[in-house]
Amino acid sequence: MTDPRASASPRPTRRTALTGIGALALAGAAGCSASGTEHTGGPAAATASPSASASAGTATPGAPGVMELLPNPDFNFQALFALGGAGQNSTDVGEVLTAVNTVNDSGLSNQTYTKTFADWGARLASQAGEAGGEAKAQTRRFRSLRSSAYYEQALYFVLGSDSPGDEQEVYQKGRDSWDAFASLCTPAAETAAIRFAGRQMPLWFFRPDTTTTRRPTIILTNGSDGQNVDMWTYGVAAALERGWNALVYDGPGQGQMLFVEGVAMSTRWETVVTPLVDWLIARDDVDPRRIALSGLSLGGNLAPHAAAFETRLAAVIASPGCVAPWNAFPAEIRKILTPSKEETNQIWNKEVVPELPPADQFTLSKRFEPYDAAVMRAARQKKMFTDFYTPARVLVDLDITKVAPGIKVPALVVNFEDDQFFPGQARQLYDLIGGQKDLIDMTSTQGAQLHCSPMAPQYYNEVVFDWLADTVK
Repeated sequence: MTDPRASASPRPTRRTALTGIGALALAGAAGCSASGTEHTGGPAAATASPSASASAGTATPGAPGVMELLPNPDFNFQALFALGGAGQNSTDVGEVLTAVNTVNDSGLSNQTYTKTFADWGARLASQAGEAGGEAKAQTRRFRSLRSSAYYEQALYFVLGSDSPGDEQEVYQKGRDSWDAFASLCTPAAETAAIRFAGRQMPLWFFRPDTTTTRRPTIILTNGSDGQNVDMWTYGVAAALERGWNALVYDGPGQGQMLFVEGVAMSTRWETVVTPLVDWLIARDDVDPRRIALSGLSLGGNLAPHAAAFETRLAAVIASPGCVAPWNAFPAEIRKILTPSKEETNQIWNKEVVPELPPADQFTLSKRFEPYDAAVMRAARQKKMFTDFYTPARVLVDLDITKVAPGIKVPALVVNFEDDQFFPGQARQLYDLIGGQKDLIDMTSTQGAQLHCSPMAPQYYNEVVFDWLADTVK
């Protein structure tokens, strides 16, 4: 198709745009999750049989050395996080594998995955409520934590299920279980809310005990679709074991701020982190000279951005390093974006959307959801969003190429071998950082490959907190 308004850069046709959509499982806007697709229809559909059973000894295609729980690599990647969380009591191996078997027996799809894990979330929440009495407080606590983890599994795929309008309800159930868990910690996590963009940004503050000893504190930054339970697995539990405080929060485009308040991702993450630092240094159990900031998944872009401006930090961690999230999308998708909002959306709505199979509609909706609440609202109504330009521009504007040289606090950049979201970007960020810095590889030899080391969160925590022990004196 030609157009008299075409610029020097050729505009994509429907066919060239669709060519890259199957690669969106590698789109880099993830929060430790891959984009799932149905097994039938669409270029992203897996070739494996939906009825294939889990095989612990089989490598997932494209992911050497990775256990195959489910015959689709996108679903499998998500399930690996559920399995890996068992090391921090976030899940239980038997529960995860039983759920996986149920999904395989039912025929793998967004619907069966969502329903199976939502059922497990409800089951654990109910069992937590049945464990009455002070002697059973720990049982209630960890059943609530596992409930929140299983609801997170369901939440990721709910937009592609038969009931996408249930998204906020599934989120809220997982959040209720998380809040129950946090309240049962010893000591209970303190909760607060900080005003941001006219809404309440929630936070949870965990500490080893109730004394006023000034301790080092880590602020844990999630990715674009991770939930609070991920921060327990990838930092809170390890921090408490080492005598650190830990702060977890839902920033714009995350958790409550997105699913309930409708606040999309911010491109100025320092405006998110600075009030958190203000809140911490006002406390008598926080050492203001020893506040570290970490970022997991897309947080590996957000945290370094904030660290370039927030000079009160003692250290920053990017896991993995991410300079330009937009560059992780296939080139055919990026070509849809032009300088003109009108032209971009005309290409999107007239040339791309009409030929999108349902599987790819889910993939794109899920990938763009954190960057524009209008995408979320449309997807909940089983509709395709019509404004491609707005979320795409947010992704473009998250580029920290010009910001990273301003990072002067000690920085740790984590590079995951075979990272399927931001390959090569960890080294790129490391090279850009202007101050003290370290680059650590997490590899298949350690069982720590793939984005965010889904099979090795304990090893990840050991590496990160050993580095902090050496850096934040």
